[in-house]
Amino acid sequence: MRSQSVHIIAVAVLLVTGCISASTVDKVLRSDVALDESTVTAGLKEALRIGTERSTASTSKLDGFYKNALIRIALPEQYASVAKTLKNIGMGSYVDDFERSMNRAAERASGEAIDVFWSAITQMSISDAFGILNGGETAATDYFRRKTTASLTARFQPIVTAKMEEVGVYNVYNDLVAKYNQLPIDKPEAVDIDDYVTARTIEGIFTVLEGEEKRIREDPAARTTELLRKVFGR
Repeated sequence: MRSQSVHIIAVAVLLVTGCISASTVDKVLRSDVALDESTVTAGLKEALRIGTERSTASTSKLDGFYKNALIRIALPEQYASVAKTLKNIGMGSYVDDFERSMNRAAERASGEAIDVFWSAITQMSISDAFGILNGGETAATDYFRRKTTASLTARFQPIVTAKMEEVGVYNVYNDLVAKYNQLPIDKPEAVDIDDYVTARTIEGIFTVLEGEEKRIREDPAARTTELLRKVFGR
């Protein structure tokens, strides 16, 4: 029974990533191979590492944020009326340029998340694995939210600032401010752009992880080996 429980935990976490190969699954989970908990935990950590690497690769590529409707960083809500006014008078390009620059900064920064995720993975225990197994459809993502949000925020703040400078966010933002300051409209509440882009970048990464986790849990077609179909088809 103990061996069976360990096998089920392994399959659950491997499946959540959606990224492990059939050969690795067979190596870790074959019924004719006896594995101790430390070996299985190492396999789970490797699977999660691969999964998070692929997720951050998706968000860090060109247009990984900008052309993904689920995570695209829009103008802060405080600037909604200003944006509408600028678009109505033919100055929508300033709004578009600002949004594009924020997303470019997020894309360049998000690749840095992998080290923070790996730190959380190395601390994962058998208890954590049980929590993922017995949790809801986003249990793995929730695990990363608990373990990495504070670290990601602290790590991303200077990175986002540097990337925003690199892609010219501040220059575009200053142009936008200059334009709406010339208009006879109520000025929006000030927004800390660094904090805003940092928070939206982190949330975007978690959204991608969450979507992948749900897909693997719910879609039989995503279960690419007979063993995975057998275990999760129950």
